[in-house]
Amino acid sequence: MPKVTYIETSGKEHLVELPLGATLMEGAVQHDVKGIVAECGGSCMCATCHMYVDEAFLDLLPVMEEEEDEMLGGASAERRANSRLGCQVRVSGALYGLIVRIPEKQ
Repeated sequence: MPKVTYIETSGKEHLVELPLGATLMEGAVQHDVKGIVAECGGSCMCATCHMYVDEAFLDLLPVMEEEEDEMLGGASAERRANSRLGCQVRVSGALYGLIVRIPEKQ
C-alpha cells in the first residue's frame, strides 16, 4: 500500500498507509489529521479538505476537474499552485511517498 505523509500546521506528521483507490481526504479523516474537516464527506462541495501537495508529486496527480477548481476558488486558506482537494485525489501506486501539508484554516 502506498505511504502518504500528512503534515499538520503544528508540524506534526502522520505517516500512513492507504489502500489503492482511497482518497487523501479519507486517509486524513481515518487517521485523525487535524485541520481536515471534510464537511461534505467527499462530494467536492465544501473545500474543507484543502491540502498543499508537495511539488515533486504534482505531475503524478490526476488532472483537476472543473468542480474542484471552482471549489478551491472559494477555499478559506490561500490557494496555491499546489492546492488540491483531498476528496478528489485517489491514491495510486505512483503516489508512494506523497507528502501533503494542511493549510492554516479550512
